[in-house]
Amino acid sequence: MSSSDILAELDTLLAERRQASPEQSYVARLHAGGPAAIGKKVGEEAAEVIIAGMSPSAEGLVHEVADLWFHSMVLLNHHALDASMVLAELQRRFGVSGLEEKAARAAEGK
Repeated sequence: MSSSDILAELDTLLAERRQASPEQSYVARLHAGGPAAIGKKVGEEAAEVIIAGMSPSAEGLVHEVADLWFHSMVLLNHHALDASMVLAELQRRFGVSGLEEKAARAAEGK
């Protein structure tokens, strides 16, 4: 199974669990808290990635990045977006210098 297939399956699962009872589903509970609660969780996971990145443990870093991706996908789902949109944006940037891309965003006021 390809990485994009895994992300698509996770998108489907997140959409299903969003409709579940918050008492029965962690994802539904996150959605019940709204974008601020989900964003707070994304921030916590990002901090854990930073901490794990300073450790020599590859396993710990991979685990924390998986948590960050998962919670980021919950936030995308909350806004009716999905991983395919992020993959398309990454594909759009492929072959473009990071410095050029950043300069273009600055020129657009982003």
